[in-house]
Amino acid sequence: MANSANFNMRVKTADFRQLLAEVRACRMCEAHLPNPPRPVLRAWPTARVLVVGQAPGRRVQESGIPWNDPSGDLLREWLQIDRDAFYDERRVAIIPAGLCYPGTGDSGDLPPRPECAPHWHPRLRAMLPRIRLTLLIGSYAQAYYLGPRNRKTLAETVRARDEYLPEFFPLPHPSPRNRLWMKRNPWFERDVVPQLRRRFRACLRD
Repeated sequence: MANSANFNMRVKTADFRQLLAEVRACRMCEAHLPNPPRPVLRAWPTARVLVVGQAPGRRVQESGIPWNDPSGDLLREWLQIDRDAFYDERRVAIIPAGLCYPGTGDSGDLPPRPECAPHWHPRLRAMLPRIRLTLLIGSYAQAYYLGPRNRKTLAETVRARDEYLPEFFPLPHPSPRNRLWMKRNPWFERDVVPQLRRRFRACLRD
């Protein structure tokens, strides 16, 4: 029985490696992107937590490392996790709603390409059987995963987080652009962040 289980895990690992290769070779949105496609994600079948943000920014696109920017620094502070643990793909999977940098508009980065999540997320998610918690960071991730259960505003969705647990935990995007939102919603750091930390630690520990 043990040998059979090990064989099945090897097969799953090979299948997952093949899927990652397909994702990283994706050129589906190439005509709409400002730079050559460079899908940015980290994942492994043993991951227990999935982090879904919006799309890589310019800095992340250049480095190829997700959340490798000030937003990532704040997210790791919320989670109380260091960089080494955060980037351990055996425990934490990172798959944004849009895998490539979409470019910049008049008011900041453009939205994730709409083709991306419907095409890749179901296939990737199906091969992450041990996920205990999915962090939905920002309105685009929440709209895709929550669908009609999503509230009218991000604040309302985050306030209603207990309705989505234990599967999903909605969060605002930790961008410096959202400092005003944080200031206007002090309940987030007071009530939500401690709950987030407890849930996150429990899912990694179990």
